[in-house]
Amino acid sequence: MSSELLPTNERARPDARALFADGREIDAALAKAVREALLQHKRAGNPIAVWRDGQVVWIPPEEIEVDETPKSASGPSGHPRND
Repeated sequence: MSSELLPTNERARPDARALFADGREIDAALAKAVREALLQHKRAGNPIAVWRDGQVVWIPPEEIEVDETPKSASGPSGHPRND
């Protein structure tokens, strides 16, 4: 029986300890989510709030910078992890 036909609770799941120990998949998922959120705000014409120099700063949609290509297996800064 293929995994697509199994109920969600019976499908093979990745080992959470291994995912957290390695961290690359988590970093990639977070980077993708941030990129998608920035694109949604920019497209909708909504500003974003960022923290700069100890205060909240609003960035207008036309100034939101989004990488054209998503990062994969990298840390939050977009640089490869050196674990």
